[in-house]
Amino acid sequence: MAELRHSSSAGSRSSSSPLRVGDEDSSSPHVHDHSPNGGDDEDGRPRHRPIWSVSGFHSLLPFLGDDLRVSPQKNKISLLLILILAVVSLISVYGIVNHLNAPYLCKKDGIVLNCPHVKESPSPWENPLSATTSWKPCAERRIGGVSDLLPENETNGYVFIHAEGGLNQQRIAICNAVAVAKIMNATLILPVLKQDQIWKDQTKFEDIFDVDHFIDYLKDDVRIVRDIPDWFTDKAELFSSIRRTVKNIPKYAAAQFYIDNVLPRIKEKKIMALKPFVDRLGYDNVPQEINRLRCRVNYHALKFLSEIEQMADSLVSRMRNRTGNPNPYMALHLRFEKGMVGLSFCDFVGTREEKARMAEYRQKEWPRRFKNGSHLWQLALQKRKEGRCPLEPGEVAVILRAMGYPKETQIYVASGQVYGGQNRMAPLRNMFPNLVTKEDLAGKEELASFRKHVTSLAALDFLVCLKSDVFVMTHGGNFAKLIIGARRYMGHRQKSIKPDKGLMSKSFGDPYMGWATFVEDVVVTHQTRTGLPEETFPNYDLWENPLTPCMCKA
Repeated sequence: MAELRHSSSAGSRSSSSPLRVGDEDSSSPHVHDHSPNGGDDEDGRPRHRPIWSVSGFHSLLPFLGDDLRVSPQKNKISLLLILILAVVSLISVYGIVNHLNAPYLCKKDGIVLNCPHVKESPSPWENPLSATTSWKPCAERRIGGVSDLLPENETNGYVFIHAEGGLNQQRIAICNAVAVAKIMNATLILPVLKQDQIWKDQTKFEDIFDVDHFIDYLKDDVRIVRDIPDWFTDKAELFSSIRRTVKNIPKYAAAQFYIDNVLPRIKEKKIMALKPFVDRLGYDNVPQEINRLRCRVNYHALKFLSEIEQMADSLVSRMRNRTGNPNPYMALHLRFEKGMVGLSFCDFVGTREEKARMAEYRQKEWPRRFKNGSHLWQLALQKRKEGRCPLEPGEVAVILRAMGYPKETQIYVASGQVYGGQNRMAPLRNMFPNLVTKEDLAGKEELASFRKHVTSLAALDFLVCLKSDVFVMTHGGNFAKLIIGARRYMGHRQKSIKPDKGLMSKSFGDPYMGWATFVEDVVVTHQTRTGLPEETFPNYDLWENPLTPCMCKA
């Protein structure tokens, strides 16, 4: 361009020649050079114009033609095209920036979970860092807010529930009771932990949870009292009388059901008991603030007694230092008790004598389901294909080894009495000899005070599993569900492995599959089944995945 400007000033070109891209003519209306040196710098060198000068601008537009003075319409069209391209570019840049700043979130495509690609090398102990920095808990209570909660004597009445089942089913019932009291603007009487037929336990609320913390943490959400009010003299009536009980609540009922059907009876009678109360409140048919309140109860208000917390911390510390140096540990929830095996109605490896004894046990405990037993074999095969059978200890061992966990892995086992005893546990113990339980980590004297209540022992298992580096479940249930949900709520960093039992049953049943192929199947199948961030789907309870109603973008 400097040569072109120089040749023009030397008169080598007729002034009437057309203006071409890169040429500059002092007579051109498009060029105005106000420099005293005619376009040169003070030292005499030709001055280069910036790209936004007319000359630079024209160099980017060779398609404008040879003579802009002759084609003004073409110039306008070109400028319009440039404007459109600029807008499209801005939108693209905005989209790229948004994509780069988008939180890590896996999305369902049918039954497949697709997760964002990360550059980190996969770790057997932790989820990707980007998955753990995208979301944060946001169900805590409001600090410094003004409560609009009515006094106890001005609410619509009192609601009372029996929390049935084991510890974790009771926990869910308590969360739902707080939510239902909020929906109806009622005062909640501290729930009673009902004696369970299987657990044979008579634990009271105050034997397992910190009552003062529970009431205080929720004081701005729901009015909670420790006992039935004194003016209600016939307390036995509340446990037994049909006139004081609402029994027709359907499973997963909507919030509106309580407003239309339960609230009028509470207003009339002033105190009403709700039973049964297992799974009597839905998820996608209640306001999001109610689901957030359930998370507030579960993750913040329900706190175990300090002595339970301290004993659990001691067990965790011992697990992390079993090798003499700090080491990670895995917690395995092994559900292979006799009752679980019998109730599943699945078929498992065993001798003819074992199978005959199990058939007798099932016929005794579940006669209506057992019938004559002739239909059970085909039913068992179908259930195994659908992933509805508990994993055997030997199957768990093979899956964990295929995932890359070495023989030295420290594993805490949370389980009842395993069906089949040591013989059934042998394959798992041979592949992972460092298996321990709370009884191995603590002496009889240390655990003596916790044996008074079965739920206290369950609480210890719950906390040690919750704080593990990796948690592995082997079958469904509230215990595993609540732990996986809590670990997600704590930041998704800790892996929570949920084996795909249906796909694994196909691999286990293929006699021609080699070890390398099996390892590949296990790794590919489970790379997204580790408690990663994903939306809480409709009809999918929030205990296992609290992200949508209870977490915010970090």
